[in-house]
Amino acid sequence: MSAFFTMLLVTTVAGLLTGLGALPTLLGARISHRVYDAALGLAGGIMVAASVFGLIIPGMEQGTLSAVMAGVFIGGFTLLAGNRVIPHLHVRYTRWRGEGGAEDTSSDASLDDRIRRAVLVGGAITLHNAPEGLAMGIAFASGLEDVALVLAIVIGLQNVPDGFAFAIPVSQAGVSGVRVFLYTTLSGAVPQVAASIFGYGLVSVAQGVFPIAAGFAAGAMLGVVFREMVPSSHGHGYADEATAAFLVGFAILVVVDAAVVV
Repeated sequence: MSAFFTMLLVTTVAGLLTGLGALPTLLGARISHRVYDAALGLAGGIMVAASVFGLIIPGMEQGTLSAVMAGVFIGGFTLLAGNRVIPHLHVRYTRWRGEGGAEDTSSDASLDDRIRRAVLVGGAITLHNAPEGLAMGIAFASGLEDVALVLAIVIGLQNVPDGFAFAIPVSQAGVSGVRVFLYTTLSGAVPQVAASIFGYGLVSVAQGVFPIAAGFAAGAMLGVVFREMVPSSHGHGYADEATAAFLVGFAILVVVDAAVVV
């Protein structure tokens, strides 16, 4: 199998894992706010570790420190610019059990409003997943298959709690469980695969682009964590749980990275 088709297979599988996070909504489960905040923390920890061990360090091994750091700043500020330019929505989680809080009232919204909310949430998910696919595509095209496989594993792990974190608000918009599962799965697979194809093609135009691209993806992922995931997981009384889950996620990624490299 060629490197291109291997990349398509690997990035597709990693993207499809996002759908696993939507399974609780498919089963009709009502998730506590404690669990929701912890899921955000877990995904954040995995993303930070992936940025360092899966992107920044391999990027420095393949290029210069200045190239990687330039990519980090470009990626981070591109993420911030995208938050302002691309229409999207960070829906607050309002339905929880056992810790108080208001019940979701979004079911009273019109069908058009529900669709609009789902589309806007999809915009936010795309902002999260595209840089990851870009990094995997460039790694495969650059002949760095070991780096690409490590990225695929850690991004797949991160996609599960990430999918959970976004499936809950979409379900609150009145979307059925089956459609939430479908939309969540596609939201991970489509942008990652599309971005990986773009990254793969980019290498054919400009060789040696992996260091700055790895930095770009890392900067964008770090921007997502500190701009969105950390604030969203705090302020509800479960900051300790979110922080503990963050540390667990970070440790999981480090262990996986060490095991794959060895």
